[in-house]
Amino acid sequence: MVREAAFFDLDKTIIATSSATAFSRPFYAGGLITRRDVLRTAYAQFLFLLGGADADQTERLRAHLSSMVTGWDVAQVSSIVSETLHQHIEPTVYAEAMDLIAEHHAAGRDVVIVSASGSEVVEPIAALLGADHVIATRMAVVDGRYTGEIAFYAYGAAKAEAVRALAKERDYDLAACYAYSDSATDVPMLEAVGTAAVVNPDRALRRLAAESGWDVLTFVRPVALRPTFPPARQSVPVLAVLAGLAVVVVLLLRRGRPRPA
Repeated sequence: MVREAAFFDLDKTIIATSSATAFSRPFYAGGLITRRDVLRTAYAQFLFLLGGADADQTERLRAHLSSMVTGWDVAQVSSIVSETLHQHIEPTVYAEAMDLIAEHHAAGRDVVIVSASGSEVVEPIAALLGADHVIATRMAVVDGRYTGEIAFYAYGAAKAEAVRALAKERDYDLAACYAYSDSATDVPMLEAVGTAAVVNPDRALRRLAAESGWDVLTFVRPVALRPTFPPARQSVPVLAVLAGLAVVVVLLLRRGRPRPA
């Protein structure tokens, strides 16, 4: 019997934010990061949501996050993510993504979340979404603390390799599987399956989708607006908030510069 699966990127595909930086506030409250770290991740989040973060900026952010977590207690991180998951992630989930996940489950397919964010962040989110399996970045751990080394970085071609490995382990027929992503870095994963679709693509990815015959999906509705979830308080639009954070970053950086004589 042919087994099938649907592989979903996480950030900006299922959730309208970056899972790696969504927990900056609770991590700050827990004493894991500094005020400067919070501002830096807020600015990175701003670039990410506007689609302005190129490959070099993404790599610098990855290196920064890797060095930042060195020495963190893994149990403390997992506890913070678990306690604040509903507050920081649930309101950002696309309703269209939840509908699509439900459709795949109804068709008997496994749902796999594939993300470059760390497994301690991705796995609780995947459980919230009802996913069956997770492929995520794994940080090296010694004596319950992160060493700063990356055991596996689920990014670019490595995602596709992990998808093929899981397909072999779970007996998935990749030609009958599905994949979804918003990012051009996930093209290898999209090409690894029989049916692929891009979500909220930029112009370049939209053009590639047209050339490859992939569907183009538009996700806009946050799941918190649906009656199946507890009602959320009205808030300022996300981009307006992040624009304000970017202004704060600039002002603080200017304040720290010496004044000209």
